[in-house]
Amino acid sequence: MNDIRNSGGTPPSRSFRLDKNNAKLAGVCSGIGNYFGVDPLLVRIAFVIALLLGFGAPVLIYIAIALIAD
Repeated sequence: MNDIRNSGGTPPSRSFRLDKNNAKLAGVCSGIGNYFGVDPLLVRIAFVIALLLGFGAPVLIYIAIALIAD
């Protein structure tokens, strides 16, 4: 029988991390892309579109994630 658990007996953890290697500013968009399994470029485009449409929340969210995440 296939067991997807690791040798410790617990499922592998999935945690959010900033991706400093692929970062343009702070690594937030590339970290979000890695976490959800999408291209970081799509996340960056979504942030830019939200800003162009007049939503100010993405800026606050980006700054909060950059300050809180490691």
